[in-house]
Amino acid sequence: MTVAPPPATPVHDVKKIVLAYSGGLDTSVILPWLKDNYPGCKVIAFAAELGQGDELAGIQKKALASGADKCVVKDLRQEFAERYCFPMLKSGAIYEGQYLLGTSIARPLIAKYQVDVAHAEGADAVAHGATGKGNDQVRFELTYMALGPELKIIAPWKDDRFELRSREAAVEYAKMKGVPIEQSLKKIYSRDRNLWHISHEGADLEDPANEPQDNLWVMSVPVSKAPNKPEFVEIKFESGVPVAVNGKRMKGHELVAYLNMAGGRHAVGQVDLVENRLVGMKSRGAYETPGGTILYTALQALEHLTLERDTLHFKQQLALKYADMVYYGQWFHPLREALDVFMNKIHEATTGVVKVRLNKGRATVASTTSPNSLYQPKLASFTMGAEYDGKDAIGFIKLFGLPMKVAAMRKR
Repeated sequence: MTVAPPPATPVHDVKKIVLAYSGGLDTSVILPWLKDNYPGCKVIAFAAELGQGDELAGIQKKALASGADKCVVKDLRQEFAERYCFPMLKSGAIYEGQYLLGTSIARPLIAKYQVDVAHAEGADAVAHGATGKGNDQVRFELTYMALGPELKIIAPWKDDRFELRSREAAVEYAKMKGVPIEQSLKKIYSRDRNLWHISHEGADLEDPANEPQDNLWVMSVPVSKAPNKPEFVEIKFESGVPVAVNGKRMKGHELVAYLNMAGGRHAVGQVDLVENRLVGMKSRGAYETPGGTILYTALQALEHLTLERDTLHFKQQLALKYADMVYYGQWFHPLREALDVFMNKIHEATTGVVKVRLNKGRATVASTTSPNSLYQPKLASFTMGAEYDGKDAIGFIKLFGLPMKVAAMRKR
């Protein structure tokens, strides 16, 4: 049985829309589409500066030329790094063992400020350009529901009137409307870039049998072109938060940008992944997260010095849940906020310096020091001393293995 899509928001019920606008292909064509399909409605384009490089250059001019009545741009790089990426880093969240959640973590922040602009401008609706197949539709709309439940949600890809259901059709529509775009029918990768990463999807990547080409990578060099000589970076953490690189204190976004450059020179942080989308299908994407990969590697090493066994193991379990919640767009969920309280508590003593070696696509730990280290050389040494009596293990092992012994006796 075919399930009909939800009805479109009635045109006459909408007076002003705030569109999450990136200037990319999808939102570039959606802006004039909204003006055509909601006649008389004001459309405000909202763009967030999250470290996209030069992608926002001229975005206000482009938005207005494409039909927007107003364009609002906010620089959110520091907030993105310190209040979104770093809490996620402290949690250890990695989706399906490889994806460092660069796109996932950005969407709630964009949507939050989109709602703020809607409230400030007296808008009654918010819109996004995410497709009906992807994860981003969920991330945007869950944030709208959490922070602006009174706002109407407009998702053109789920509207029967929206006929631009392929990237090829979107390219042709943009040409017809005179909207400048970088994509063409020959070069049609879908990319999302911010301070934390860049993702690549579509085109030849849609077939997992195709190896990513060297010219795919943007933030990093191909492994084959990485220098043979390694580079070392020292990262200082205070209570689980990175605060300095090579002895220089930096703001969060500056620190990540610095590590992106260092890691990118050595092809660190490249991932080719077939992942499970929230909506049920598998998709293939290539990701570059040079700075994030260095930070995850360093913090995990420091945690092994400062967290005792049960706390570390339990934290690793919670990291799986945290990753799912970020991937699913549940950033403003009460459980995620509660998990942060736990992560902050256990990281009170996670302070120290980690030296990371960057070489040929790998970030490996060279040394780790902490004033709060639980590692005691004398205790860990093979030499028996007064601090540890080996005979104490006799009774412990007998009791610890008793259930296994009883089960074996029963089988006999």
